[in-house]
Amino acid sequence: MSLSAAEDDSRSEIHIPADIDWHMLDKSKFFFLGAALFSGVSAALYPIVVLKTRQQVSSAQISCSKMSLSIMRYEGLRGFYRGFGTSLMGTIPARALYMGVLEVTKSSVGTATVRLGFSDTTATAIASAAAGLNSAMAAQLVWTPIDVVSQRLMVQGYNNSNSCKNAISNVHSCRYKNGLDAFRKILYADGPRGLYRGFGISILTYAPSNAVWWTSYSLAHKLIWGGIGCSMGKKDETGVIEGSGFKPDSRAVVAVQGLSAAMASGVSALITMPLDTIKTRLQVLDGEDNGVRRPMTVLQTIRNLVKEGGLSACYRGLGPRWASMSMSATTMITTYEFLKRLSAKSRDSLSS
Repeated sequence: MSLSAAEDDSRSEIHIPADIDWHMLDKSKFFFLGAALFSGVSAALYPIVVLKTRQQVSSAQISCSKMSLSIMRYEGLRGFYRGFGTSLMGTIPARALYMGVLEVTKSSVGTATVRLGFSDTTATAIASAAAGLNSAMAAQLVWTPIDVVSQRLMVQGYNNSNSCKNAISNVHSCRYKNGLDAFRKILYADGPRGLYRGFGISILTYAPSNAVWWTSYSLAHKLIWGGIGCSMGKKDETGVIEGSGFKPDSRAVVAVQGLSAAMASGVSALITMPLDTIKTRLQVLDGEDNGVRRPMTVLQTIRNLVKEGGLSACYRGLGPRWASMSMSATTMITTYEFLKRLSAKSRDSLSS
């Protein structure tokens, strides 16, 4: 559906908000505003990521409340933002790359699948899956080194907390002053390979997860609007629901987007949690071989998890991760859709 169709003010129809394609966006405004908006979202959600990471690398089950109190008591509010500066510096280029690849892929694949004769719903699902897969793989090129550094900083000082003492027995012993110091020391000790610890498992975690998430989101979004339309009127072949004279306001649009995002997040969190736990441990923990600390392999990591608590150990931090994914997805998608509308070109620019 075109942008103008969504903005038509006819009183005899319900207008489903239109998708804004890549060619409709002012790219400079899109990336500049995106960096500012997503930086704010990242700051709000970062403490939950710290909790999730510490639970995943812990050798014992520690509740969120106990861990939160421990961080506040022994590290203060600053403990919830360990590594945030590094994470933020990586978020800006990673998000820019992610959004660019996402929109280009979705637009090109969507157009190609429609030309091949697929229905609008099927074409949307295929385009969303391909876009999620490609954007996640591209973003990991930037995000994995940032993830390694920020997660090392997140767990640094964890054993200073008496209530969690020795909960992480094989955290890398090197001390880091800040993100730049951590980057330099990791590069010196392990070379570029050290900065890409867990890159393969990150791709295996985030690429399918993104494909599933974006497909689920697009289908849930259409399903919810379709349900609203069925209760109020009939939808024609252009995607416009006729018969009630109702036009959804911004609150209804945000509510549908938020609900769609939450529905898509639940399945993704459950399916990818074990892989995310393995990835985090690979990036943060070391093994020991004849008194020498070495990066652990995937098999060693899995073996340790099974020894510590079986399958349930793979789901440590599920609560914070589920909350983080749901809040992040809901906030991100509403921010993302808002960003696209802020960045949309004027009708004159589109027609020229």
